[in-house]
Amino acid sequence: MASARAAGRDRTASIQRVFFGLLAANLVVVGAKIVVGVSAGSLSVISDAVHSSVDALNNIVFIILMRYAGAEADANHPYGHGKFEVLGALGIVILLAVASFELLKSAVARLVAQAPTPHLTGLELGVLAGTLAVNLWVAWVESSKGRQFASDLLLADAAHTRVDVMITTGVIVGSVLSRFGVRHVDPIVALLVVLAIGRVSYQILRRGVPVLVDQAAQEPDTVRQAAERVDGVRSAHDIRSRLAAGVAFAELTIKVAGHLPVDEAHDIADAVEHRLKDDLKLDRVVVHVEPC
Repeated sequence: MASARAAGRDRTASIQRVFFGLLAANLVVVGAKIVVGVSAGSLSVISDAVHSSVDALNNIVFIILMRYAGAEADANHPYGHGKFEVLGALGIVILLAVASFELLKSAVARLVAQAPTPHLTGLELGVLAGTLAVNLWVAWVESSKGRQFASDLLLADAAHTRVDVMITTGVIVGSVLSRFGVRHVDPIVALLVVLAIGRVSYQILRRGVPVLVDQAAQEPDTVRQAAERVDGVRSAHDIRSRLAAGVAFAELTIKVAGHLPVDEAHDIADAVEHRLKDDLKLDRVVVHVEPC
């Protein structure tokens, strides 16, 4: 148990360090985009800068949030506080929804007003290309560390950062096309980004909601079959499992012969626990013994 707690603290500290690094990178990106957007009068670049500033704010919020998500289990939270991490991931969806609404409103207004596509200089395009490279690196780091630490929050923020990548790519492509006489590229890019945001939001919800509603970490039949392969187990039932912050919990009841001494029954329960952890990659298993 002590080693599990130490591993949990290490995981929390590692995720916080990732967010500190990403915060520094995002602040650089925000500054560059604001300079380019204001000087060129580009709706897409300015909205891109606002979106990136939300990324930086998210990093600060998530650093604080991980302190709560990484807190040890207590009397009121016997399974720990891991779902705070998932709540943070779903909070990203709310921020994306607000950003997409504002972007959609601005894009439609610009189309109706027949506003010309802003012209970006070569230097401004170069700055945007630099911020694009930074965001690609940020998205890669978040995705890699998110998988390493099984962090819903890092994976959700990685998806969020990929929206930045799509926006910046669209702005650069739109600026290039406008030089060849293609009109209304700027608001059209913004509309395409809104669609991308919808897709990203759906992906975050699809990953986070099952955790919040305690979807099973393993199919009950899979757990039952693994438990019943242990010598001495006659049957397994009342199987429950759940997942939170990369930790898979399971609880089940096994039936053993009624004539067995208590210590032998407990040995069987221990064997079941080890089997489920080894074969099904469950982290914490509680086995109840029922003589029959």
